[in-house]
Amino acid sequence: MPSADDIIVGKHVYGNLYGVREELLWDEGLLRGVVVEAARAANMKVVEVKSWRFTGYHGGVSVIALVLESHIALHTWPDYGYATVDVYTCGEHSDPWRAFNHIVSRLRPRFYTVHYADRSSVYARALRA
Repeated sequence: MPSADDIIVGKHVYGNLYGVREELLWDEGLLRGVVVEAARAANMKVVEVKSWRFTGYHGGVSVIALVLESHIALHTWPDYGYATVDVYTCGEHSDPWRAFNHIVSRLRPRFYTVHYADRSSVYARALRA
């Protein structure tokens, strides 16, 4: 049975970016760099980064960064000027908001939505009470 000292806090920030320049959303190298920068800005340790470019009808780029604290995912649909961002972290020393905001600042969407979910377990909260 875990103790209150063993609690890992999960923080999940995710959202949608609208009106991003199409050429940015096709630039796989740039997008990989943006994700790595975002991880570092958020005090995350990058373990590995993978990316894929999908051509054809409504293709795009996907970048996934495995970080010691969990992951960052970025998926693009250049034809629509649209991207999704998913930042999930565990632990108290990383900040998913900083990663999300870094990506937004680099891709400069016309507007975006953002959501937050506390991914800590109910059981872990009960131990703290």
